[in-house]
Amino acid sequence: MNNRIATLRERTLVRQRNFTGKHIYHPPVDAASLKKTESLDSWQVRSGIRVCDRLAALKFEIDELELMAGRTVDIEYTPEELAGAKAYIDTYHSVPGQTGHCQPDYDVLFSCGIDQLREDIRQKATRSSGETADFYQSCVYALDGMQAMILNALTSVEVAMETANASRKAELSEIADSCRRIAHKKPETFRDAIQLVWFVMLAHMSGDIVHMVGPGRLDRVLLPYHKAADRDKELALIESLYLFINDYSYAGVAFAVMVGGRNPDGSDATNELSYLAMEAVRRTGLVYPTVGLCRHKDTPDDLVKLTTDLIADGYSTPALFNDDTVSAGMREYGVPAADSYNYINSTCVEITPVGGSNVWVASPYFSLCGTLMELIDSIVAENRGCNSFDDFMADYFQVLTGKIAAAVKEQSQWREERRLYGRKPIQSIFTNDCLSRGRDIDDGGARYNWVECSFVGSANLIDSLAAIRNMVFGVRKLTFSELKQVLDADFNGYEALQAELYHNCPKYGNNNPEVDNLQLILVDWIRQECAKYRMPPDNAPFVPGMFCWIMHQVLGSECRATPDGRKAGFPFADGSGPAQGREQNGPTSAIMSVTSWPHSAMIGGIAYNMKFDKSLFKTPEMRRKFQSLVETFLDRGGFETQINVLDRGALVEAQKNPDAYRDLVVRIGGYTDYFTNLSAGMQAEVMLRTSFNDL
Repeated sequence: MNNRIATLRERTLVRQRNFTGKHIYHPPVDAASLKKTESLDSWQVRSGIRVCDRLAALKFEIDELELMAGRTVDIEYTPEELAGAKAYIDTYHSVPGQTGHCQPDYDVLFSCGIDQLREDIRQKATRSSGETADFYQSCVYALDGMQAMILNALTSVEVAMETANASRKAELSEIADSCRRIAHKKPETFRDAIQLVWFVMLAHMSGDIVHMVGPGRLDRVLLPYHKAADRDKELALIESLYLFINDYSYAGVAFAVMVGGRNPDGSDATNELSYLAMEAVRRTGLVYPTVGLCRHKDTPDDLVKLTTDLIADGYSTPALFNDDTVSAGMREYGVPAADSYNYINSTCVEITPVGGSNVWVASPYFSLCGTLMELIDSIVAENRGCNSFDDFMADYFQVLTGKIAAAVKEQSQWREERRLYGRKPIQSIFTNDCLSRGRDIDDGGARYNWVECSFVGSANLIDSLAAIRNMVFGVRKLTFSELKQVLDADFNGYEALQAELYHNCPKYGNNNPEVDNLQLILVDWIRQECAKYRMPPDNAPFVPGMFCWIMHQVLGSECRATPDGRKAGFPFADGSGPAQGREQNGPTSAIMSVTSWPHSAMIGGIAYNMKFDKSLFKTPEMRRKFQSLVETFLDRGGFETQINVLDRGALVEAQKNPDAYRDLVVRIGGYTDYFTNLSAGMQAEVMLRTSFNDL
């Protein structure tokens, strides 16, 4: 890492730790904008004006080292101003449901520039009437705001030039020229393009107040502007973009970059920027962004090696996605073959189509073990039994059926409320097919309007089902009434029975077909049940996934002890892999279990965490074995894997002295976070994951 990036990294880390959010959303600006448009009948037009006002209000600064413009700074308001603004805003309808989690279609703007795009949309407005004309007019206002935002960032550069030395003034002059150009015209250089990527992201997040809008397929977006001779300069700019993302957001969320994969014709899409985007992870070393490699059989070995070497060196942010599995899943949900390779992990591991997505991810999360405990309670309360384990499974699926139906009903209602009271002009501009349809993204304008749900704690459920099959229906050591009594007591007074449930009953993750088949049954049932539903406004599918973000902790904290021997309140398994510490036969057996069932239908996201001791990767031979292990997982159809390579001693020291380890990054349930930011329970969960000491 060069000295400049190292210094900027430290400044970013400090700002991120002191995050206030005052640079993102400004209630007094919202309130003033809404008040001045009260006489207008069109909520769509009012929304466009509000976006314009939000973006025009943003303030920026640039220090003596930064290579890009656009770092937002806090705007301060008095408590009275904030309270008054919030009280006024509360008189309007709030809208439920999800925002962002997407990659915009940057080509919409890159192909013509703001002035031309705005004029094209203005012409659409003049040829339209009613709600359609209002939609286009709102987009015109939104682009006015985006242009004002860029010019505000330009002003911060011009102010810095007044006191800069000659060398720095030359750098700032280049940045200023770029901002002047892209405020009106299409980008011409790599600097223009990456600067505009950031401004488009910023316009989404601070203009429409949508969250976690990522750079996405950076090696494709920037490739037309790449020059091999400028490799070092381009790498520094990619690093600057990564730092800006960390500056803008608090820790605990996710921003995605993806590299590699395939072109629309199926050929390998790897290029030099794929390597630069991955290498920038090493040079910045913060939580954002995660950089996912879309690996397939034709991916160059050296790109896979770069990714696995970064992981072996302790960088937790890279992940590996199975391009063949994901693209097959895209096609299963109706995405044309040529577009099926153009996807993004919208934040953690949820898959959404690039540039055409109004996909709500993790909507909602289902607690698989919470559902199990409800069933056990009802069996005992009604004093009824089950004739067989198959009958018990049928009862479980009946309870889960009700939860899915209720969730679909709620999500459908939320989408209708969003249609009535939402509106996102910026996101609509950059989402196909809103402009061609003349409809806002909240009004069904997007090409893909999926809802992706996620089922949490599958490994705990499978282990619990295996224990019930053995202890209740097999050796008949427990009745459901007795099992409930033990679980209600959180195993207090039943420690020997807990040990038997935990250690003697077979566990998922050890290549045991009898147990692994339960996961296959569960996944097949979920796939079929979710396929029964369609969501408004465009008959969109209800798409399942099995990732958790932080919800394995949240839902685990709400659930009492479970039949797998898990104590009350402890986090569930952190994805689709085995529960913490239960892989007894090494990583290969765990991979065999995790890939014993088909992943492609779970486009809502599957995360498989692995953890290795850092001392394992001291030789090239062990690193090559590690790469081979990861590729085995992918070759067997694995969806995604993310890996922690950690020194347990460092984790212990970080708990004792967090200030000395404030940049220690770990993988959680699809995203990365600073270890010292985690709750005590989540830290314990990370440390209890099986740490493999051999390959």
